[in-house]
Amino acid sequence: MKAADLRVTLCGTELDNPVIPASGTFGFGYEMSEIYDINVLGSIALKGTTKDARFGNPTPRIAECREGMINSVGLQNPGVEEVIKTELPRLRNVFRKKAIANISGFSIDEYAYCSSLFDREDSIGWLEINISCPNVHDGGMSFGVSESSAAEVTKAVKAVTSKPVFIKLSPNVTDIVSIAKACEAAGADGISLINTLLGMRIDLKTGKPVIANKMGGFSGRAIKPVAIRMVYQVYEAVKIPIIGMGGIATAEDVIEMMMAGATAVQVGAENLVNPYACPEIIADLPRVMKKYCITKLSDITGRAH
Repeated sequence: MKAADLRVTLCGTELDNPVIPASGTFGFGYEMSEIYDINVLGSIALKGTTKDARFGNPTPRIAECREGMINSVGLQNPGVEEVIKTELPRLRNVFRKKAIANISGFSIDEYAYCSSLFDREDSIGWLEINISCPNVHDGGMSFGVSESSAAEVTKAVKAVTSKPVFIKLSPNVTDIVSIAKACEAAGADGISLINTLLGMRIDLKTGKPVIANKMGGFSGRAIKPVAIRMVYQVYEAVKIPIIGMGGIATAEDVIEMMMAGATAVQVGAENLVNPYACPEIIADLPRVMKKYCITKLSDITGRAH
């Protein structure tokens, strides 16, 4: 049997492998270079970035659960201009590949502004647009819960960048397929899914919610079956590539997610449990590929269909 070929192509750019640390679980990337060579990664999704600096939500904002965690960090970041001025040069010093800029906003103009700035950066290969943010001009509902607002964000971002645009979808909706199709129709180059589910923990001693904001994003191994199902459904409905995420912790999980329809796969909460999760998954992929008679990883995208 030939040597395992881990390469995949994402919107015309070849990655050495499909494994990417998910936004919010890997900082701006360079921090992790102190413990291993981050160039083994396919790419890196940077910490969510907004137009203005954000301190984030009140603490406590993390709660552990069986097989997962809840977070309500609140997009803590130094703002897009500071990220470009300070964080990207630090990453360029240790990472020779293209990174994914993850952009959040509270209005259409904010999404467009951040995207236009990242568009000028050579070290950024793709834009990942997080539409799980509340729309401050439309009653606070998430941009990602309606087809029209998801499409509006997509169009606004596509108008200001030539880089491939992936729209990151929230699973907290009735019909994820219709929203994915609306993003594709509005010009999206790809879809990232899933973002966190909505969860909550209660402290038995106090009888009150553990998280200061009461609820937060539930992630970790427990959500993988939901993520696999949604990636499978969206793959059936769109022709653009999918970056799949949600509960990925092993090489087997990566292969399952790709068979459901993902071209590349992001690893999120597992990085917080095990900082070496991504390189360990990459190192184990050839063994698992051999077990299932897979020579070329790019061949298995959508195999479950």
